[in-house]
Amino acid sequence: MATCTIDGTTIAYELIGDGPPFVLTPGGRFSKDVPGIRELALNLAEHGNQVLIWDRPNTGASDVCFRGASESEMQADLLAGLLRELALEPAVIVGGSGGARVSLLTAARHPDVASKLALLWISGGVYGLMLLAVHYCGESIRAAWSGGMAAVVALPEWSEVIERNPGNRQRFLDLDPREFIDTLERWMTAYCPDGKATVPGLPDSACAELEIPTLVFRSGTTDAHHTRKTSERVAALIPKANLVDPPWGDDEWNEQSAAARNGTGHLFEHWPLLVPQLMEFTEAR
Repeated sequence: MATCTIDGTTIAYELIGDGPPFVLTPGGRFSKDVPGIRELALNLAEHGNQVLIWDRPNTGASDVCFRGASESEMQADLLAGLLRELALEPAVIVGGSGGARVSLLTAARHPDVASKLALLWISGGVYGLMLLAVHYCGESIRAAWSGGMAAVVALPEWSEVIERNPGNRQRFLDLDPREFIDTLERWMTAYCPDGKATVPGLPDSACAELEIPTLVFRSGTTDAHHTRKTSERVAALIPKANLVDPPWGDDEWNEQSAAARNGTGHLFEHWPLLVPQLMEFTEAR
């Protein structure tokens, strides 16, 4: 596993294949090793591409990092730095769910690092966004209030980043609990539904200023976390966006969520099915 330190934060990553650069970003706080991501990278590499898979800060073997207006914005800025450090810019930036938000923010804030953009499962809708605020921040805030940073490091949601990067334990313990709470409350507010920002932390006006070709996979009608309206709205905002149907059924998110809970599958395991559409998109002039 390779690492690279960007602005004081060490990021774990892997490069697969040779050729035009891609970068893949999953959602949640899942690492680059979650089922489906490496398989997608290997498939893209077989088509003559070089693919970066990485652990965003606060995931996998990378450092934890608590700064910036939102967690996604912090991750986007560090992804841009990583792409520049590895001389992979401009790259085709591909992301889903939380990774779609990071990908959009990266392209909007750092247009020099993105050649094309491909997005799926874009989080949105009042219900979905409010759940995200609590999911990403709520339990850590509660723990910090009640037991300080020692209680935070004991939370199951941080067990992987501490196990895979033992230095993260001390990084947590070195944080001031009040400052940590303030940061996570600031991050929570980024998810508050805003009629002028379809994607949290990214004003619609900034979406409308994106100048790169963008592929948006339409969300399912049964997906309350990544509503179809959100995907269609983002596609309508970006001037060079193309809205397409994904290579799976309408209930994919719900079915894969259930499979993940039951231990019979994973959220991203079907992502390799995206390769034909991604290759058609990236090879188009």
